[in-house]
Order: sequence, then C-alpha cells, then structure tokens
Amino acid sequence: MIPPILGVIGAADASPAEYETARKVGTLAAGRGWTLVCGGLTGVMEAASRGANESNGTVVGILPGASREDANKFVTIPISTNMGHARNVIIAHTAEILIAIGGSTGTLSEIAIARKLGKPVFVIGSWEIADTIPTKDAKTAIEECQRHLDRIYST
Repeated sequence: MIPPILGVIGAADASPAEYETARKVGTLAAGRGWTLVCGGLTGVMEAASRGANESNGTVVGILPGASREDANKFVTIPISTNMGHARNVIIAHTAEILIAIGGSTGTLSEIAIARKLGKPVFVIGSWEIADTIPTKDAKTAIEECQRHLDRIYST
C-alpha cells in the first residue's frame, strides 16, 4: 500500500509558534509513515519538512521555480515546476489530506483548491472558512487526519 500523503501548507514567514507547530506536524506525520508534500521553501514548509526529515520521513517539495536548488535543505524529493503560485494546484491534488498552519492568501488559495477537490483541510491558526476543520495543535490535527484516513481506507 502506498503511504498516505499529507499536505502541509502555511506561512512562508512563519512566527516561532507556527514554525514549532509545523515541525511537530512533520515529526508526527513521519512517525506514522506518511509522506509529506509542501511548497518546499521557507517558514511552515521548512519546519514541516525539517520535522519529517529528522524523523526519517519522505518530503516532497513542489517548488514554484525552475531550480531544485531552491528547496529547503530538508526536502528529500524536490520537484521544480517553474509555475509560480500555480504549483499550489499540484500540492492540493497530490495530498490526500491537508493541514494549514498560519498563512496568507497563498495558503487561502491552497485551501480553496483542496476543498474544491473535496479534500479535508485541518487548520491550526489559519483560515477558518467553510468546510475547514479547526484544530488546536499539531497532535490534534494529526489525530483528526488519522481518523479521516481510517474512514477512507476502511471502506
């Protein structure tokens, strides 16, 4: 069976609290054997990548530019798209479930795309819009993601 793919989206300029939350999400996801997909750059993306990488997880970075050298040092599989913000569509399509941490309008666009595709988005201090699922911390978000995955794979 292919491991579940968790998308982590959020602030490129993360606050220290957002950074630590995202790092914990990455650590917990890798501990469950999930693959992490993100935008591969700084802030929340770097923190989640770091947590997953330090826990021997796989991190796919969908990069906005043409060079895989742009990826943060914790990405294990950099994918250069040269698509700018349009790469958000690839992230949303690739992930089975997403966790949004902080973020601005780029994060909002990823949330909207994911919801349009019918994918659940769990939010921690991010956009709480229609059909997103607010969670209080990394542990709760990962537990909610697991419950969702259990429902998908039990049918």
